[in-house]
Amino acid sequence: MRDVNGTMAEAGDRNGSDELVFFVNGRKIIEKNADPEMTLLTYLRRKLGLTGTKLGCAEGGCGACTVMLSRYQPHTKQLLHYAINACLAPLCSLHMVAVTTVEGIGSVARKLHPVQERIAKSHGSQCGFCTPGIVMSMYALLRNNPTPKMADMEEAFQGNLCRCTGYRPILHGYKTFTLDGGCCGGKGKNGCCMKNKNKVLQNSEEYVDEATSLFNTEDFAPYDPTQEVIFPPELMSLSKGQRSQSLCFHGERTTWLQPDSLDEFLLLKWKHPEARVVVGNTEVGIEVKFKNMVYPVILAPAFIPELNAVTHTEDGISFGAACTLSHMAAVLRQAVRTLHPHQSEVFLAVLEQLRWFAGQQIRNVAAVGGNIMTASPISDLNPVFMAAGCKLILMDKDGSREVQMDDRFFTGYRRTVVRPQEILISVHIPYSKKSQFISAFKQSPRREDDISIVTAAMSVTFTPGTDVVEDLRLSYGGMAPTTMLAKKTANKLLGRQWGEELLQEACSSLAEEMTLDPSAPGGMVTYRRTLTLSLFYKFYLTVLQKLRLQGVDVQEVSSKSLSATQVYHQETPSSVQIYQTVPEGQCQDDVVGRPMMHLSALKQATGEAVYCDDMPTYENELYLALITSTKAHAQILSVDVSAAECLPGVVSFLFADDVPGSNVTGIRLDETVFADNQVTCVGHIIGAVVADTQVHAQRAAKAVKIQYEELQPVVTIQEAITARSFYEPIRTIQNGDLEAGFKQAEHILEGEIHIGGQEHFYLETHVTLAVPREDEEMELFVSTQSPSDTQCFVAKALGVAANKVLIRVKRMGGGFGGKESRSVVLSPVVAVAANKLKRPVRCMLDRDEDMLITGGRHPFYGKYKVGFLNSGKVVAVDASFYSNVGNSMDLSQAIMERALFHMENSYRVPNIRGQGFMCHTNLPSNTAFRGFGGPQGMMVAENWITDVAHSLGRSAEEVRRLNLYLDGESTPYNQILYGLTLDRCWNECLSRSGYVQRQAAVHLYNKQNRWTKRGLAVVPTKFGISFTATFLNQAGALVHIYKDGSVLLTHGGTEMGQGLHTKMVQVASRVLGIPCSKIHISETSTNTVANTSPTAASASSDLNGAAVQNACEILKERLEPFKIKNPEGSWEDWVKTAYFDRVNLSANGFYKTPDLGYSFELNSGRAFHYFSYGVACSEVEIDCLTGAHKNLSTTIVMDVGQSLNPAIDIGQVEGGFMQGLGLFTLEELHYSPQGVLLTRGPGSYKIPAFGNVPTELSVSLLRDAPNDKAIFSSKAVGEPPFFLAASIFYAIKDAISAARAESGITGPFRLDSPASAERIRNTCSDRFTKLCPPAEPGTFKPWSVQV
Repeated sequence: MRDVNGTMAEAGDRNGSDELVFFVNGRKIIEKNADPEMTLLTYLRRKLGLTGTKLGCAEGGCGACTVMLSRYQPHTKQLLHYAINACLAPLCSLHMVAVTTVEGIGSVARKLHPVQERIAKSHGSQCGFCTPGIVMSMYALLRNNPTPKMADMEEAFQGNLCRCTGYRPILHGYKTFTLDGGCCGGKGKNGCCMKNKNKVLQNSEEYVDEATSLFNTEDFAPYDPTQEVIFPPELMSLSKGQRSQSLCFHGERTTWLQPDSLDEFLLLKWKHPEARVVVGNTEVGIEVKFKNMVYPVILAPAFIPELNAVTHTEDGISFGAACTLSHMAAVLRQAVRTLHPHQSEVFLAVLEQLRWFAGQQIRNVAAVGGNIMTASPISDLNPVFMAAGCKLILMDKDGSREVQMDDRFFTGYRRTVVRPQEILISVHIPYSKKSQFISAFKQSPRREDDISIVTAAMSVTFTPGTDVVEDLRLSYGGMAPTTMLAKKTANKLLGRQWGEELLQEACSSLAEEMTLDPSAPGGMVTYRRTLTLSLFYKFYLTVLQKLRLQGVDVQEVSSKSLSATQVYHQETPSSVQIYQTVPEGQCQDDVVGRPMMHLSALKQATGEAVYCDDMPTYENELYLALITSTKAHAQILSVDVSAAECLPGVVSFLFADDVPGSNVTGIRLDETVFADNQVTCVGHIIGAVVADTQVHAQRAAKAVKIQYEELQPVVTIQEAITARSFYEPIRTIQNGDLEAGFKQAEHILEGEIHIGGQEHFYLETHVTLAVPREDEEMELFVSTQSPSDTQCFVAKALGVAANKVLIRVKRMGGGFGGKESRSVVLSPVVAVAANKLKRPVRCMLDRDEDMLITGGRHPFYGKYKVGFLNSGKVVAVDASFYSNVGNSMDLSQAIMERALFHMENSYRVPNIRGQGFMCHTNLPSNTAFRGFGGPQGMMVAENWITDVAHSLGRSAEEVRRLNLYLDGESTPYNQILYGLTLDRCWNECLSRSGYVQRQAAVHLYNKQNRWTKRGLAVVPTKFGISFTATFLNQAGALVHIYKDGSVLLTHGGTEMGQGLHTKMVQVASRVLGIPCSKIHISETSTNTVANTSPTAASASSDLNGAAVQNACEILKERLEPFKIKNPEGSWEDWVKTAYFDRVNLSANGFYKTPDLGYSFELNSGRAFHYFSYGVACSEVEIDCLTGAHKNLSTTIVMDVGQSLNPAIDIGQVEGGFMQGLGLFTLEELHYSPQGVLLTRGPGSYKIPAFGNVPTELSVSLLRDAPNDKAIFSSKAVGEPPFFLAASIFYAIKDAISAARAESGITGPFRLDSPASAERIRNTCSDRFTKLCPPAEPGTFKPWSVQV
């Protein structure tokens, strides 16, 4: 649409919009009312009903929404395929683009694509919520490169997260597409190539029945790149034939203008100087979603030729401002290959930063100009541009000017010298000179796809042929509101020789110049200051080396210091999985003990598996958004909805008065559905808004104004201890005679450790869909581990009997304990709304809401006094545990009890006392999380055993071995350990890991290296299996056999990716003696099996398996007479005959765990039915200068009894281990002193990614260890392996003590969990840390506090 002047018409009405034409999976879409604020993800899911693409975070940080875009580029006449995040891609940016989603490449019904088939068959899909995104990342890679290398694959997955699998099986399955990674699949000359590579993995005895392969590559359909879906021919002819045109789209609040020429763009920017320029939407998308920004005009210049141009000049390369980061990287890589090495220093520095810049999906769309103009103080690229003196061309309609990127370019926080009507046209990156050296550094909590803590780029130019500094630029990000140059220091060093004296002066000068206010945003002030020096030291050494290579006579870098100059390169991971095969002669149809694929894996890989929010919307459905408190503790004075009422689409508001039944809710009935007069945490639900769409509901919720009278909050454990703010009861377990024990001890030491909390980060957030039926009935589709509890809370809120409420759970996209009791937060609210409006109501929490409201793992603080002998034998322990419970009890008492039950981990301590204090604070209520307090209790034990070793100067492994339980010994709660396999696990772990050789190698490595250190640790675990609340140890099952012989099975457990349904089908198949294909599980619901326990405590296979067995045995007995009568008949024959004989072909099964019931008062009774054991040995390498670490190897030996399904069990071991690795090394929740959660998404909260998997990972299931206490001699496997990740933590601690020894510091030291880069660096005391002492506590207000 054009007006007389030839510029775009900006009609006020929606109809003034152009038509948006694009293709989805080959189908042409013409959208007449494209909304500039709508994302591609919302359009796919809500408008087109393509729900395979998932919403995981809405900020481009998890990859669940990955799709592939394809465009024809007229200037190169080539097709471009690239993966993007659909959650950030604006619908309006897709004109003339072909979109391919997971549904478009294959389906179970039609034909699977090899990418879908292989992830499923290699067991790389557990809950399946992240699977479509991972499938699409791999698919896009193969479309561009049909024979990738492993490194290409690892790069492609940088923007994808998975919380279940631990990543290994995904890499393992997809390795089969790569050139260098195709494992021989056991077909090598001497068995599997993987096993031969790691000789140490072989046991001294070779077992015939030991298997190392969980899938057979021969089952995979071959990949044929010529058979891919073609680019839509119509789009090809449209793209070739059409002259580019200006486009205009009007939305409710925003107008999107897409100019087709530079002149038009300049004119529009002149007319709308305040307009935001959008190319990739990776920044503006976040601002609109999370910072509530509204931009009335958006300019989209992505397709203007000048802004995409790449020009090679005699002194460098100019990139148009709209060039994407991945395109820039490709051009620079090509340049590096062809240029003389001395010219490419700047390019290599830019490439080093791009390696770790966000994920592939972001780099594919984010523009280099956007990165500069966003002016983020922690930008990864701006320091390099600044140090290299890059030049920018700016232009407005009257002309252009050239600006250098120096310390004058950034004028303040996120501000630059660019004038409002100007636009950035290009950035010129220069070649380096012969005597110039440049390095770039980035330090972040996690290597891949992470936001920097500190970034730096340093450039030095010497007088040719000498080591005299002619020019020096030290540029830092993360040290001020802008990217800055350390000018004072640089000026001091001009004309100086590059040597030890210069280094001393540079460090003391930087320590003075690069100061930070102790309350600076982002915290970690001491660490950030130390990094400025450490990174300069790395640069100093690197330059010394390069000068020597050029023949300049400078001091040689000692071999001990060389490791400080090494640039990190990921090694291709290798892994081995070992399990015992089924006994010879086991019938082929009997799949118990075989590595059977997860029953839903194929559907999950094609996007056909339906999760709660994937259900089609009802005709008259509404959407609910929560109104939550912004204060941690306050009286509500008033709630004003007047501004929100006027907004489009709003239907109704709900508050405490609208609850028809009881507003009281929660496991301990100490919570409310809606806050009543008072709020007790940030995120406390005050009310809800119901509107026609999610966007409208959320906008209205944000427009509700609440006035508070603030009260003093209690936020941290230390504040709670000071205020004596504890919940009752204070639990104690005591055994032996403490006083006598400490008298007998030859040494006594005291210590403490703080263990941080953890966010569940299930990929699917909490979601509920409530549908009102007749007679006060309410049907709810919920993502919950506790259908029966949810039923009870909803009925209570609605004021109806439980028989009127039906809860249905098909599957969850992950749970981990977070959906055990906290669905009480959401489901009653949605049900109350549906009941009030008599219409279906849906609510799926956004990731930031979910993290804010639903709580996580309890932070713990442990204090202990331990008495021991010279030999290392521990004789007495007195420990106190404090947990940060939050604003309601929830399950915290049971969690504290389990922590006490695990306070000695695997060690026999004759005299012991443990006390548990539950701190009542103003945080959202913390809740169940895999391990349920056990890992926190065991962590404290491992800490004191390490302290004992350190104080005696012995190896921790020796002290641990000496104190291990023996069979027949008794625990502090007087349970005798029978069938103990700890010693077998321990010995096998040491032999499989080659511990002795490893220890010698680590010792040698540490002797030869000053700035990187390796550490080794072996950690055991003993985990009690049962709900500690005796009444929960029960389960039911219902089995129907239909006339055609097919079987419908239902039981009390829910499926959240752990493979429970798969195992239950295996059990039924064995008992009934029929193949799995005849058995189906549809869902878990409260109207088939009633009064179920939550799917938790690792006991679901035990409990439900026994109930299924019971039901199937009843049916088998009923069919027996017909089998005897007709021994030659088929299963179908017997069923038909029985039916005609009027035999009941439905059976109800039940099981309760026998002989349980512990009393804290008497310290007697059985607490657990049995124990699961395991041992892990891990080796790590730390960088003493930055605190970064690499997980080099982990060997796990796990006792799972006789595995029901080795593929699922090994998947649980690996997944649990990686989740534990997150807890102990990466994941940090930051709270402000006022109790506000600051880490609310994958951008700021880091769970392990693909690159965190140990380079060598070996998992073996202990052989010949049947367990007579559970179904078919198996053992529970969900939680027990989780704690084995502590072996990584204590390996890090081992490496730190080697670093401290270099500075002459020995003996026990405190390292809190997680062992983040900050903690590792600060604990490795050296000359640099001494220059940056921390501020005195109490003299400033910290940015975040340890809760």
